[in-house]
Amino acid sequence: MPQEILNISIGQAGNQVGQSFWETILAEHGLDKDGMYHGTDPQQLERVGVYFSTVESQGQVKHIPRSTQIDLESGVCNRIRSGPLGGLFRPDTYIYGESGAGNNWAKGYYTEGAELIENILDVLRKQIEECDALQGFQIIQSLGGGTGSGLGSLIMAKIREEVPDRMLSTFSILPSPKSADTVVEPYNSVLTLHQLVETSDLTICIDNEALYGLSTRLGGKNPEFSQLNSIVSQVMAGVSTSLRFPGQLNGDLRKIGMNLVPFPRLHFLAPSYSPFVAPGRQAYQTQSIPELTNSLFDGKNYLVACDPRFGKWLTAAGKIQSTEAEEAVLKLQTKSDHQFVEWIPDNVSITLCTVPPVGQRQAAVCLANITSIKDVFKRNLDQFSAMFKRKAFLMWYEMEGMDQMEFTEAESNIQDLIAEYQQYQDAGLDGEEYEGTVQEEHDDVGYAESSIQGEY
Repeated sequence: MPQEILNISIGQAGNQVGQSFWETILAEHGLDKDGMYHGTDPQQLERVGVYFSTVESQGQVKHIPRSTQIDLESGVCNRIRSGPLGGLFRPDTYIYGESGAGNNWAKGYYTEGAELIENILDVLRKQIEECDALQGFQIIQSLGGGTGSGLGSLIMAKIREEVPDRMLSTFSILPSPKSADTVVEPYNSVLTLHQLVETSDLTICIDNEALYGLSTRLGGKNPEFSQLNSIVSQVMAGVSTSLRFPGQLNGDLRKIGMNLVPFPRLHFLAPSYSPFVAPGRQAYQTQSIPELTNSLFDGKNYLVACDPRFGKWLTAAGKIQSTEAEEAVLKLQTKSDHQFVEWIPDNVSITLCTVPPVGQRQAAVCLANITSIKDVFKRNLDQFSAMFKRKAFLMWYEMEGMDQMEFTEAESNIQDLIAEYQQYQDAGLDGEEYEGTVQEEHDDVGYAESSIQGEY
């Protein structure tokens, strides 16, 4: 019996990325946009119940996403409802307000979001009751706006109160000054990170700066949101592969957390994916298994703007039956042993899935718990501190009932988080700090979970 996952898409970005994610995994499971199965591989349906519930419809089995779409304005939900996937989701899983959050975290958490929270919890309770063995929640959110950040934080806090024994994972899109939509994004992102440190079990970070850089390399000078969402959904589908298809390792969220999170507060993961191929070039792209494996550790394939070359990895978790991949990882560890911490033994493993991504022969994904992700937090914190030092724009948050002390607490908590990453980055086998040039040149600690998806 599969353990179910309940998806929650929050805000404009969360819902748009969520729609792209469902389109991707529908194709991987051989389902059409009405949820009807047209595939030929029995593995496609073996664990389809993780993300889908089933009902009989006109003599056919219809697969319905176990998902809730939430926003503080009606526009995005109405577009999804009237779009190609409009008949896929249950009608009662669209929950929206009318006034919007106005890019204000406090509106999402304290005022507009608080008015909607009981309706949201009622729908979530109903979906939870229909599950036989709920393993946890998957939340898709953006940290830069008001709904995904503020209302997302409120929903996670309530979920933690209602079902504290279930895993809570998030796909969180971090803002970048290169693609900023609003000046208060640093406030919203740091306030949300402050909540994620305490409420989330797994937070998979997707950085807009890295996302735009990656899209530019694929040939898009001014990428549209649909292109960016497609990249994100591709990585999300890869990350969830071991949850959706048969395998021997990392078959549920708790096992992934067990392998990926060595310390409770350090649960922020950096995903990488390979190969990223520009549209129309798939037929000309080929990579060997060793090339595919090595490319996972290449900074240009990360969706977070941090450079793993100057880093130490805590571990990489997974399993694979391909000796080529195991040999490639072993060579990588031997060649770059200074980048893998010595105090976690056997710290790289890989998992294999025989169902390839749609349109590709094979692909690989990696989740890394690497301390260089602190650079992303520091970038957001520096922008936060520059404005907060002068109390800029605070009145918009205070008007919704926030106190300046909440900003001070969030700032202090993220400073502590960065310091914790630095602490474990410097830790040696005997608990002391590394000394000498090796530490100066390679100053990151990380942990990764890798999987390879393809036909063999």
